Amino acid sequence: MTGTVPSTGVPAPPAGEPRGRRRRVPLRTPHRAARPGARLGGPLTALPWALPAFAFVGVLLVYPFLRSVYGSFFEDNGFTSSYTGLDNYTRLADDPIFGRSLLNTLMWVAGTLLLPVLAGLVIALATHRLRWGGVAQLVIVLPFAISGTATAALWYFMLTSDGAVNQALRAVGLDSWAQLWLLEWPQNTLALIVASTWQATGLNVVLFAIGLRAIPRDTVEAARLDGANGWRMVRYITLPQLRAVTVVVVGMAIVNSLKAFDMIWILTQGGPSRSSETLALTMYRETFRLFHVGYGSAIALVLSVVVVASSWLYLSRQMPDTGWAKA
Repeated sequence: MTGTVPSTGVPAPPAGEPRGRRRRVPLRTPHRAARPGARLGGPLTALPWALPAFAFVGVLLVYPFLRSVYGSFFEDNGFTSSYTGLDNYTRLADDPIFGRSLLNTLMWVAGTLLLPVLAGLVIALATHRLRWGGVAQLVIVLPFAISGTATAALWYFMLTSDGAVNQALRAVGLDSWAQLWLLEWPQNTLALIVASTWQATGLNVVLFAIGLRAIPRDTVEAARLDGANGWRMVRYITLPQLRAVTVVVVGMAIVNSLKAFDMIWILTQGGPSRSSETLALTMYRETFRLFHVGYGSAIALVLSVVVVASSWLYLSRQMPDTGWAKA
């Protein structure tokens, strides 16, 4: 029959086009996959995207730090300055207030490592398997949601001479236990550490609870089949599995203890007679209250060295296999 084309699956050519000539159909070719290790751009490709971050770090961190280092070699009252070399640093060695501030800072480090971290770990372990453990953890976490100012105001109401703590002790016949909690050293520093612990424990509970939930069930069940229960389970299974979380918690506790300020300022303002000051508070008072800008810069540099050195020593011991720790 004339005018028919056999069904071959190929579309018939348009009218007027010769039948002997086949039409080319464009084919879509997939993109070639990038070879492993192939670079998609030059070494400076990401530089425009990183410049804003570099600018913020430089303006907010690097420049103030270098300015403090430079200012620590001058006697500066905010209006006039004169070069004094290392006199501000030699003054630190002879200043009894600086010595007391350094001692209080070390007490804060020891207290915040012993109390909030240990309390957070114990509470997280005790409430992990309880039916209402989540509710108990929520109650403990709530103080962390309160600002440091509000927490300090609450504890000031409790720790004054006629505050709630002393009234409760007298009500139960423990008059001899009533103390001037905020007016005598070292109990004022210890009371401040306890008040800070009440607020800081909640965050540690959250972090340790997350670490406990991340422990594989297979590991726990295998340990139970091997007879590990109670303290043996905690010592040989739970604590090693929580090592990464513990590094974070302890590192945060060290930094926060070294820069403690708001709780101390509201409760005691560093008193009486500057006996409860830490390095952060001494730096603030010398710089912004007494206008000893050069001396305050020297204290700030010492505080920075203490923070960096303590963090580096701790992390290098906890992560000895990393290149950063070896460096």
